[in-house]
Amino acid sequence: DNSNRWRVIKQAFSKALPMTERRSAVRVARGERGIWQRRFWEHLIVDDADYAAHVDYCHINPLKHGLVEHVADWPYSTFHRYVARGIYPIDWATALPLIDVGGERR
Repeated sequence: DNSNRWRVIKQAFSKALPMTERRSAVRVARGERGIWQRRFWEHLIVDDADYAAHVDYCHINPLKHGLVEHVADWPYSTFHRYVARGIYPIDWATALPLIDVGGERR
């Protein structure tokens, strides 16, 4: 089922990533990493604009959560592939204090 698939993906990814993120006392007590949202939901991508909004959301998250000062500073991001393909400029999201990402202002 979907929950078990995500559990396996999260475990493998979490073990491979250095433990440098800040974790709350609750997450430490539960043995959880601070990189994962606790819940998830399925979402059907409906069109190109919806897909782009979700990609933007993924790219902006390390910046939003204070892990980096610029989107390009997050070394694990597919953002770098998009820059190489000319889809994003390297300084994307640096000049905008708030951008609309997936219907949320960031």
